[in-house]
Amino acid sequence: MRYLSTRGQAPPVTFSDVLLRGLAPDGGLYLPQQWPTFDISDLQKRSGSEPTYQFLAGEIIWPFVEDTFSRKELDDLIERAYATFTSQRIVPTKNFTENLWLAELFHGPTLAFKDIALQLVGQFFDHQLEKNSERITIVGATSGDTGSAAIEACRDRDAMDIIILHPHGKTSEVQRRQMTTVHASNVHNIAIEGNFDDCQNLVKAMFRDDEFNRAINMSAVNSINWARVMAQIVYYWWTAMQVAKTTQVSFCVPSGNFGNVFAGYGAHLTGLPVNKFIVASNTNDVLDRFFTTGRMEAQAVAPTLSPSMDIQISSNFERLLFETLDRDGAEVESKFENFRNEGFLAVDQSTLTQLKTKWASSRVNDEQTLKTIASIYEETGELIDPHTAVGIAAAKQNIEDPNIPIICLATAHPSKFPEAVHTATGIKPDLPPHLDNLHQREEVFSVLPNNLEDVKEFILGKARR
Repeated sequence: MRYLSTRGQAPPVTFSDVLLRGLAPDGGLYLPQQWPTFDISDLQKRSGSEPTYQFLAGEIIWPFVEDTFSRKELDDLIERAYATFTSQRIVPTKNFTENLWLAELFHGPTLAFKDIALQLVGQFFDHQLEKNSERITIVGATSGDTGSAAIEACRDRDAMDIIILHPHGKTSEVQRRQMTTVHASNVHNIAIEGNFDDCQNLVKAMFRDDEFNRAINMSAVNSINWARVMAQIVYYWWTAMQVAKTTQVSFCVPSGNFGNVFAGYGAHLTGLPVNKFIVASNTNDVLDRFFTTGRMEAQAVAPTLSPSMDIQISSNFERLLFETLDRDGAEVESKFENFRNEGFLAVDQSTLTQLKTKWASSRVNDEQTLKTIASIYEETGELIDPHTAVGIAAAKQNIEDPNIPIICLATAHPSKFPEAVHTATGIKPDLPPHLDNLHQREEVFSVLPNNLEDVKEFILGKARR
């Protein structure tokens, strides 16, 4: 398997290169040259009468990485990655109504869906760096959950430093503390005086700075890194196989940076029968506006009860655009150049019509979010976090065929957003035992202005080389 860039200028590379580089040198995102294909009936048969998530992960991931790992290496890394999860099924599913299901993606160490990919990517990094006798500096931006999951996956590892940028004052307290209370010599947190898009733009600018990039041997842990998206493809297959066996399903995904829902589309491109992908947006509805009008235009970021989705520039959307435009890298580059210069990106009506055969979207505001948290608790006794609530509300708005199950992705544990859950239900969810003293732990982080040179100077002072 070789990987190419969505901008079309970088030469094809191996999975090892993709893993350690993150962003392509032409500024694009990596995708496989050809998508492998799987058959759901065949996977069911090979999984046996008592299927495990780990077995399925090995089957799905193997074609993407076989030029880098042996099958035994891959299977061992998968076992290590998921040994820390609190559910043996890794991603359990629950039936809420006749055709509405919930996939719980929050049973990892930091209580968010990012753990499912990043616990594995951390193992990949460690294994490959040791094999190459190499060290890297991971620089990432987070709107809340990626940072803590990445830090947990990479902490205390000799071959890497990890530096995470988060928007100062714009994450939940639990999200922030999960990052800033990790006292490991290779972990550094920067609170940027700005929003998530500012953090993400700083990281992309550092990747484009070849001299700086080489100086720290920089790598990415955001979903711009293909390894993240690849690992997430697995739970789309897993949940569909639990819910529908061989028939079509739809997925509803709370979406900010678009990596999670694109992983679902990647599962579809590898053969998973999917009727619709429903993109759920909060008030920051850049994605809903695109799927409605065909025009992507960033606006000011508004703070909401679902802060991980408070984003106006969805990096992984570039991957979908590349696939939609018949993998024309020059056209993708042209559209993003227009986005940078003119502030918008647009597709023609025929392209939008094509997209709408597989994609739908909805916008859910904070009032609707609270109502959904409350109604789900009243109807089922389950507490859900505000991001999951946005997804469930959007799913209910997009039921087309009651015979097609909709799987809503529950992206975070409700205890990560206790204030919103308490406002909606009167109940404040407790953190799990391994985090019960989180609010007493000492925080360590640095506040920096939204200035590239200041951030680069900080990182150069921290990165071991």
